[in-house]
Amino acid sequence: MSSAEQELLANAAITSFRLNGQFLAIAEQLAAPSGLTAARWQVLGAVLSSPATVSEIARTMGITRQSVQRIADLLVDQALAEYHPNPAHQRAKLLYATDAGRDAVAKIGPGHAAYARLLAEKLGAERLRDAVELMDVLSQTLDGLGLPNQAPGRNR
Repeated sequence: MSSAEQELLANAAITSFRLNGQFLAIAEQLAAPSGLTAARWQVLGAVLSSPATVSEIARTMGITRQSVQRIADLLVDQALAEYHPNPAHQRAKLLYATDAGRDAVAKIGPGHAAYARLLAEKLGAERLRDAVELMDVLSQTLDGLGLPNQAPGRNR
């Protein structure tokens, strides 16, 4: 029989998996008119304000470097992003959004704003803010705990 804590952890995971699927479906629909996919929008969005290496993007998003590399290469092939030399690291190039990439993301803006407004109206802006804050605290706590076989206090 599982403990109450195990059940809470399982329910948190199941809920986050469901939310992830829902957010991905929403992002796919929002991105479609711009010609982007959710994944391309995510990677391009990571470098809109400042360039970053593929590894930095992957760490920020919590996904594999290889996944980001594949998407970044596609964005470069489509002239939505480009690689530039990185003064801090010879081999890890910086990914920059091009003007075409910025334009593609800008096309998502109106639909994104409308959906965000709809969600805030339905849930309430304060409850939405609280939910986001709590998800962030949960994520930071999980980062601090590490993976189960790397948890603090365990023999390594």
